Amino acid sequence: MFSAAGYFRVESCKLGKNRVGSGSDFQYKVKSTNQNKALAVAQENQEIGDLPLVVDVDDSLLKTDLLMECFWAALGKHPLLCLMAVFTLFNNRALLKARLAQLASLDTALLPRRGAVQTLISGARGEVVLASGSDISLVESLSQQLGLEAAPMGSDGKTNLTGANKAKALVARYGAGQFTYVGDSVKDIPVWDVAAGGYCVAPSDKLASKLRAAGVKIEPIGEAAKPANLFRALRPRQWLKNILLFLPLLAAHRADFAGFTLAMWGVAIFSAAASSIYIVNDLMDLEADRKHETKCNRPFASGAVSILSGMGASVALALGALGGALLHSWQLGAIIALYMVLSLSYSLGLKRLRWVDIAMLASLYTLRVVAGSVAVGVAMSGWLGAFIFPVFLALGGVKRLIELGKTKSEAALPGRGYARRDREDLRNIAITASVGAIVVYLLYTYGAVASTLYQNLFEIRFAAIPVALWLGRMIYLGWHGRMDYDPIVFALRDPIGLTLIAVGGFMLTHAAS
Repeated sequence: MFSAAGYFRVESCKLGKNRVGSGSDFQYKVKSTNQNKALAVAQENQEIGDLPLVVDVDDSLLKTDLLMECFWAALGKHPLLCLMAVFTLFNNRALLKARLAQLASLDTALLPRRGAVQTLISGARGEVVLASGSDISLVESLSQQLGLEAAPMGSDGKTNLTGANKAKALVARYGAGQFTYVGDSVKDIPVWDVAAGGYCVAPSDKLASKLRAAGVKIEPIGEAAKPANLFRALRPRQWLKNILLFLPLLAAHRADFAGFTLAMWGVAIFSAAASSIYIVNDLMDLEADRKHETKCNRPFASGAVSILSGMGASVALALGALGGALLHSWQLGAIIALYMVLSLSYSLGLKRLRWVDIAMLASLYTLRVVAGSVAVGVAMSGWLGAFIFPVFLALGGVKRLIELGKTKSEAALPGRGYARRDREDLRNIAITASVGAIVVYLLYTYGAVASTLYQNLFEIRFAAIPVALWLGRMIYLGWHGRMDYDPIVFALRDPIGLTLIAVGGFMLTHAAS
């Protein structure tokens, strides 16, 4: 409900300015006489709260932007058609919005909303209408979900209903000074010019400065995004996986400072590249994450971080990772580029294919070890590659087992090709891959490379026991759903598992002395 302190008015300091809406033939001049007339109209109402309440949608009612939502949803469902639409309709914003909305088929009921704006809507005494620059089909869907009787307003494929276009349409429907407006950006200033009052949602310092320069007093509502949430979107705990880059160094029995420094450089580069892809993956999985029991709390899915911020961070991280890798060597740069291409392919569709999904996961983990080999300058043994790939294949199967174990539905996992009926097959793949890894390891102990590196071959063969126990434990816990969603991160925090790995590592170290 509106109160005297809950809205802003247009001050006389801007009345002498003529404002022209860019991209439209609509011109409106606000002079002192016109402004006094608009205020007089508003004052004739019993209270300003009786005026129609016009609510913007993007970043106002919603914690997200519908155009960006449509782009990423369309990119995931129809990548080629989405990109064609962007490149061919970029200069026709209204038609682009309509085309992307058609390709995306968004479930608007899942979109995160602002509690403060919903409170305004529920407390409004006058008519409430949604007026957005987004495509009218999406705005109509949201309006119906809110139970609003007033016909919503949106872009219709011909007119892009933002800025001056929106102001013109609202004046045509209600008249100048006869409605209040809830907005969030500089594009809304022309609307506030012809409104009786309103609110600005979570204004930044830059926006507040521009509003003051335009002579607009605002009543801010809603909370601004916190920078810490963007850092959380990078998934820093997943960086633990990148200690796999140290594996070639350890396998070569090197413990020098130079090797450690180069491996750390590789870890930093790979962490940046991985975070860049994590953001892309989250943006493409928005709808699936919102349907998930816990992933719905991720920064982008919950609306805690804007999609545009994520896109900017992803590009910056990708460029930083490629630049850092090329400073080392073109070979490391090529590996980082390959990792990002494979990861993007995985996000664009390969993750939805059964069995291909876990094979890709194993490949991406193996590529980390290859990157460590290049970063440190140690030739990677074929035996090491033949051992670690089935290990990661088993862990990929465990990862899907965990997710299926936590769902109660018999339907396929959102954004994945697996359902609960696939649990036994996944377990069998994990067991078979684990057995394969142990067999490869034992064959290695009978080879010439092992004879050169180790004094006690019997002891390194005996080290296969703790490795086998560790793999068996991971499969058992995954089958029973008794670990976090990522088995690699879990393994690095699991005391029992770490003990088994430490025992195996001690045997290898002792056998080499």
